[in-house]
Amino acid sequence: MQQVIRGIFRGAKRGVMTSKQGRQFYKGNRTGAMGRHTKHGNYVIDLDKVRTYVVPDLTGCELQAYVSHRSDKFKVSPCAGEKFINEA
Repeated sequence: MQQVIRGIFRGAKRGVMTSKQGRQFYKGNRTGAMGRHTKHGNYVIDLDKVRTYVVPDLTGCELQAYVSHRSDKFKVSPCAGEKFINEA
C-alpha cells in the first residue's frame, strides 16, 4: 500500500512544465530575441531582427472575407453616435 501512495506522489510531480519550474530549462514563449543585452544592463534592439510585415495595397480588390453559406443573412444599418446619446 505504501508503494502505491509513493507512486502517486511521484506521478504528481510530472505535470505540465511551466516557465517557473526547472533551473536549467527556459521554456520561453517562442517570440525570439530582437536585440541583445549590454554590459551596463541596457537592451539594444537590432532592427534586422525586428519583424516587419509587407501588406499589399488592396484597393480595388474584389475578394471579400470568407463567410460560410450556412450563416444566417441579416442586414445591419450603420449607427450614429447621436442615436445612443439621445437614448441615454
